[in-house]
Parts: sequence; C-alpha cells; structure tokens
Amino acid sequence: LLMWLLARYLPAASFYAHGQGVAAMAIAALGLFFGVAGVLEFRRARTTTNPMKPGATSSLVARGVYRISRNPMYLGLAAVLLGWAVFLGNPLSLFVLAGLIGYLTRFQIRPEERALVNLFGAEFVAYCGKVRRWI
Repeated sequence: LLMWLLARYLPAASFYAHGQGVAAMAIAALGLFFGVAGVLEFRRARTTTNPMKPGATSSLVARGVYRISRNPMYLGLAAVLLGWAVFLGNPLSLFVLAGLIGYLTRFQIRPEERALVNLFGAEFVAYCGKVRRWI
C-alpha cells in the first residue's frame, strides 16, 4: 500500500520502460516460487512455518531452496514486493522495500537465528557458514 501511495502521489519520480510489466511479473513469480518452495520444505520436514514461534522448530531444514537462502519465505516476499515496485515504476518504492528488509532482518530473522542456535547449536552455525541469510 505504501509503495502504491508513493507512486500515486509522487508521480514525477515514476518511469515506464518497454517490458516493465513482464519484468515485474517475472520477479514476482520468482518470489512466489521461493516462498512456496520454502513452505513446502518446512511441511516436508514437519516443522512449524509460524515465524512467531521459532522455538517450536522441530528440525533444521537445509535442503531444497534452503541451500540457496536461509530465509526463502522472506526472500520470496521481498521479491514479490520488488516486482510490485518495478510494476509501479517508481524508484521511491525501493525505499519501502529496503525498510522492510531492514525491519525483517533486525526484528524477525536475527531473533529466529538466536532461537535456532539454541535449538541446533553447531549444526545451525555450520549451516550459516555455508548459506547466506538472504541470497
């Protein structure tokens, strides 16, 4: 909504490029892929997808899309929003995306990582050494 409001009320910053809609859809589709793939891997592992209860995690998932990103569900959300920003054609929307990424990292991902270190110890630390937080 904030991205749309920026594009709507600050149209002077907007642009349009040939293929912009296609690029936006491709980026959003990639985001949906990452998000859905992340959820499916958690379901296969029979562990929680609830980000508010990282302590309820029953297993460390490091296969599939989790070999590319430690947070494919958040990455998927960010990519969908990047696609939306491209579709809107307003670079100011990228500030909203950057703010979301900063917020998620500080207030969601880092606390989750602390909980996972407590649950899985050296196994999670080793995983963090191999796979980046975002991509």
